[in-house]
Amino acid sequence: MIPSEAARIVRELHDVVWNAGELSAVDRLVAPHYVIHSDPGDPWEGQTLDRATYRERVRYSRTGFPDLTFTIHDLFATEQRVCVRWSAEGTHAGDLAGLPATGKRLRFAGQTIYDIAGEQVAGHWQVVDRLGFMQQLRAARE
Repeated sequence: MIPSEAARIVRELHDVVWNAGELSAVDRLVAPHYVIHSDPGDPWEGQTLDRATYRERVRYSRTGFPDLTFTIHDLFATEQRVCVRWSAEGTHAGDLAGLPATGKRLRFAGQTIYDIAGEQVAGHWQVVDRLGFMQQLRAARE
């Protein structure tokens, strides 16, 4: 695959699946076996997800943050990898495991390296500023 096509697939994953919540696009964009190689603090870290579980992961995030929006700041692509520096924000309107809804708007950022197989995203390595996220949650509860 040419780098520009790999980049387009990852942009579409962010825009259509994560930002718009169109879970039907998962079948087209995500490989049947999606490996979360590294994502410290993510409940699915180290697991291989099927498409149903990938949709569950998106649904979980969008339940806690129904207006969740990712912004891509930098994107670099090769034939098999796409690196993205992103930020996200949303209103914490729904409960997450151990994190009751605060109703506050939260922002967080991260970097993700996506693995591309064929014409689909097949996994990722990710680092997210979870400390900054938790500090915002604590401040929102005060």
